[in-house]
Amino acid sequence: MKIDGNLIAERILKDLEKKVIKLKKKKVTPCLAIILIGKDHPSKTYVNQKKIKGEGIKVKISIFKFEDLSFEELKKLVDKLNNNPDVHGIIIQRPLPVQIDEIAARQIVAPKKDVDGFLPNSKFNEPIAEAVLEILKTVFEQKPADEFVSWLKAKKIVVVGKGRTGGRPIINLFRKLGIEPVIIDSKTKKPAEIVKSADILISTVGKHGIIRTNEVKKGAILIGIGMHKGEDGKLYPDYNQEEIANIASYYTPVPGGVGPVNVAMLLKNLIKNL
Repeated sequence: MKIDGNLIAERILKDLEKKVIKLKKKKVTPCLAIILIGKDHPSKTYVNQKKIKGEGIKVKISIFKFEDLSFEELKKLVDKLNNNPDVHGIIIQRPLPVQIDEIAARQIVAPKKDVDGFLPNSKFNEPIAEAVLEILKTVFEQKPADEFVSWLKAKKIVVVGKGRTGGRPIINLFRKLGIEPVIIDSKTKKPAEIVKSADILISTVGKHGIIRTNEVKKGAILIGIGMHKGEDGKLYPDYNQEEIANIASYYTPVPGGVGPVNVAMLLKNLIKNL
């Protein structure tokens, strides 16, 4: 069964909009500042989605666009946003240009405004990881909610890839729940056998053919984080969606899978900050 990420996101956003209305009655308007540097097309598209969804629930989205920017100039801007009480969350959109060190850039956002959850001392989980949990809760919804973590612990969870923006935050959040997923990376021996054993398979690589249909266990739950651009210019997950529909009990499509839920969970972090 195809998992409708747009539907999940819409449910979350409707709930958030009610909270925003209550905040506005108290003269508080949630504000998210997004800094976008460079010409990366996917980044521009993603930032635009954040703006559309945020403004759709009456959140203020302030976008700072630059063709180029030095680290010193970036720090000066972030310091100003950190000290602005009307700004409640700050995002430095990745990827960053080569002259800006990504780790150093993450450190300059105040922890209380780190709604992307990048800092070690952030009070937020990274939205992509929260999105995966939210999707899995949808699969689990027919059972008592307080048994969700026990249900996860009973499953063999395999995460393919451990990159900073995909696999790692998901792995970290599972570990916070007391769950140790099996991790596949470039050094893993016999990865196909591990993939075949997964009850829940989360692929975060972003390369064509990483997940082969005949290596997925019948009835597995498949969540696709990684995406790549096909020859037709469209985005695709790490697996063949048409083929996997006949194998997986549930799977996320591209587009309309994890992406919309990721944006919704980011906005949830922002509003949680108030």
